[in-house]
Amino acid sequence: MEALVRQGVDTIFGYPGGVVLPLYDEMLNWPQVKHVLVRHEQCAAHMADGYARATGRVGVCLATSGPGATNLVTGIANAIMDSVPMVAITGNVNSWAIGKDAFQETDIQGITIPITKHNYLVTDVNDLPYVLEEAFYLAGTGRKGPVLVDIPKDVFQALTDAPFPDKIERRGYKLPPPVDPAQIAEAARLIAEAKRPVMIAGAGVLWSESFDELRELAEKTNIPVINSLLGLGTFPRDHELSLGMMGMHGEATGTLAVQQADLVMGVGIRFDDRLTGDTKTFAPNAKILHFDLDPSEVGKTVRPVAFVIGDLKDALTELNKAVQPREQPDWNAQIKQWQRDYPLVVPEGKFLSRTVLRALNEHTNGDAIVATDVGQHQMWTSQFYKFKKPYSWLSSGGLGTMGYGFPAAMGAKFAHPDKEVWAVVGDGGFQMTLQELQTAVEYGCNVKICLLNNGFLGMVRQWQELFYDNRYSSVAMGSPDFGKLADAYGLQFFRCSREEDLMETLKGATEHQGPVLCEFVVEMEENVFPMVPAGTNNSGIIMDPALDAPHPFAEPAGAKR
Repeated sequence: MEALVRQGVDTIFGYPGGVVLPLYDEMLNWPQVKHVLVRHEQCAAHMADGYARATGRVGVCLATSGPGATNLVTGIANAIMDSVPMVAITGNVNSWAIGKDAFQETDIQGITIPITKHNYLVTDVNDLPYVLEEAFYLAGTGRKGPVLVDIPKDVFQALTDAPFPDKIERRGYKLPPPVDPAQIAEAARLIAEAKRPVMIAGAGVLWSESFDELRELAEKTNIPVINSLLGLGTFPRDHELSLGMMGMHGEATGTLAVQQADLVMGVGIRFDDRLTGDTKTFAPNAKILHFDLDPSEVGKTVRPVAFVIGDLKDALTELNKAVQPREQPDWNAQIKQWQRDYPLVVPEGKFLSRTVLRALNEHTNGDAIVATDVGQHQMWTSQFYKFKKPYSWLSSGGLGTMGYGFPAAMGAKFAHPDKEVWAVVGDGGFQMTLQELQTAVEYGCNVKICLLNNGFLGMVRQWQELFYDNRYSSVAMGSPDFGKLADAYGLQFFRCSREEDLMETLKGATEHQGPVLCEFVVEMEENVFPMVPAGTNNSGIIMDPALDAPHPFAEPAGAKR
């Protein structure tokens, strides 16, 4: 507990069990650390994840041995994929019982080796002060990520007078060196020579807190900025140079710009396959310039002609000094024309998920913290919610974890009790973690839930419609009466099935003090467009049939429309 307080931890998310009872007993002596009792350990990890994404600080979760620890695994894997700083503390059986198949014994250290930045099994209480300090240091420095500390029950109960360290030094763990001036000079040269440049900004901008430097660079050089899925919020969506998200379900303008650019700057991104499509055809006319903290990411999926390795805030600061103000009026005019020709559309006449999310953006003025599950609603939120600020967008990117949205939103709300927080969920993912409604009610966690109920596992159904000849298999979702469910848990409930009632429903949810579940009964077979089929050429983008415009690319061989 002293180690947590030393790290500035004010909230931990956990679930007790036999081997962690010594720690839970000690918690009563530390009222400055709030413990949130979850209803499932996976949600403790997701809440810690949401807390971290909403603050930039290390989130903390806690579970007992055996099934308690293994229930954290999905949340830990989610954090490693998205480089989220987290410390997961687990209990284990007495050290003398390890390896003897003791009750609720599991080798959680072995299980989590592939999904943690580092992990520990502490068998000597004298190691505990250093290990805990190092765990937070590793989680929150360099390329951030989850660290697990597994502590046997007898170590919890042992005494030590070993001091906390003044400095952390771990052999083999080195932070990136200062940015190489030669790399900055080459980057500046490439920018000066480019006629059709574009930037793609990712979550690295968030974790390095370099959003101001990114904006300065964009405005000084007039280079348009695209965001990756996890980079949303790092560049204001209402800025004239913002092109929104690109990728499998990104806006067409971003995809067009990348495919026709002569310079693509990847800023704090890992060139994920959902963004690049087929890497052989990604940005075919462009030189790639990659900025990243982690040298292992450079060249992993696309091969750059130049790169800048190091802290992104330092790199962009130096680059802003090195570049000259520039204009490319023809290129920027072309992009503006694409934005006019290929906007996101919301067809009239049906109550669509897009209708709801457009209204949610209007109602909150894009200023709320928004967390989502994974699926169609996630993509519509990324398209129609215009994020203006960093730390306002929480979503599972690399792992694609259904059930993430609601507990992550709760983690954000515990971090920011004064801010408006919405969880946008589908009827499928919500049923995976809705037991946390009890947690929300018990703690008065004022989260607003936007439940888009279309009666399907929507994204899977869309793929079956488009790529499996409309043969629906195991995608129709039976749902409970969510109104009765809300009543059983004791929280405010609204149901809306007409656009005419939409703004009144959102207003009522915001005005209510306490958790609110809003069920929006929407069109069942609505599809997310644009769409680039997985692993294909980005130029083969499938446009929205409701969009009255010619396809933006010449027909690539074998592409479907």
